[in-house]
Amino acid sequence: MRVEVAQVGMDEGVDAKALHEAWSESLRETWDAAERVDEHWSEWWEGTDRDVRVVVARMPVGVRDGFAYGRVPWGRFAHAYGSGVDVPDLLERMRSADAVTAREGLGSLWGSICHQGSRGSVAPPAVPFLLRIAADRRARPRVGALFLVAMVARCDCQVDSRADLLRVADSDGDHGHFDVGGYFRNRTVEAARGAIAADAHLAIVLLDDPDPDVREAAAYALAAASGRAGEISAALHDRFRIENHTCVRPGLVLAIAQSAREHRHEDAAAFTRALWSDPARPAEVRVGAALGWLCLVEDLVPDDLRAVLDACATPELDRAMASVPWLRRVDRDGAGSTHILRQLLDPDPFRRSVADGGPWAEAEGCTDDPPF
Repeated sequence: MRVEVAQVGMDEGVDAKALHEAWSESLRETWDAAERVDEHWSEWWEGTDRDVRVVVARMPVGVRDGFAYGRVPWGRFAHAYGSGVDVPDLLERMRSADAVTAREGLGSLWGSICHQGSRGSVAPPAVPFLLRIAADRRARPRVGALFLVAMVARCDCQVDSRADLLRVADSDGDHGHFDVGGYFRNRTVEAARGAIAADAHLAIVLLDDPDPDVREAAAYALAAASGRAGEISAALHDRFRIENHTCVRPGLVLAIAQSAREHRHEDAAAFTRALWSDPARPAEVRVGAALGWLCLVEDLVPDDLRAVLDACATPELDRAMASVPWLRRVDRDGAGSTHILRQLLDPDPFRRSVADGGPWAEAEGCTDDPPF
């Protein structure tokens, strides 16, 4: 029997908790064996060996380093297409020396464990192996492996406020969002974040990789880690000080800002403000820092920040920042960083005049309104 409950709680006006309870009741009535229900109702086995957070936290280093898939209980957890027992095969395909096989393995795994906004509960046990694939320079899908790690460690993001761009997990905690197996999505995200923290040293090394795409993806993954915050922050700052690639620099700034937001580093706002205020900094750094600062504070947008964005936000900068993962994640229409900044400054685009030639200027009649 396959029960489709993906995206429960995502639609406005839906009482996700009530639907989840109704769905669980339906399972109890439909299935004869009570243990079948136990596999799918996370409240019943929190803190047990059916809790993916517990399974990931207890995974020995030897299992991770040795790709000992057989010692991982994949079948206890699910993805978009059912049981997670096929995940080891997909991971092994990603390790293939054949580029087509490796790419197909990544595509199949991505479509299963990170499917249409859902994060399958089987995803966190895959994170340690994905990090090791990324660390192997002989592997083909290194960048894809890192981005998949980063995605399963975050919930889908809707930018309805400035803070949303740097939010990792759901703002409503564990309640309201469930995957296709009835598993609380935030607990899946929590387990994946813990897995990144446990193997943060692998991703930290990749911040110095010769491939700029690998460096960018490593920063994105590290920013979602739930622990080792001081070590990760220091590594991100060290890389930022020497990074010379236009497309990587703004991502490092946002990684520092996101990690700081998650771990309440009070100096992050001052750090980002110093960057966007410095006319000697490259445009992509100033705009990335402006984005980070806007998401870290609740202050009204100062005139000098608007002036910075007026000067820096150009079509050329949009092209340079097109790969920045924080922007790509929310820029589903390909409108670019200028459009996202406009949304952050004023979430109602109809309040601004398109004809005034100044995208950051206040629209007539709205001067006294708060920006958000």
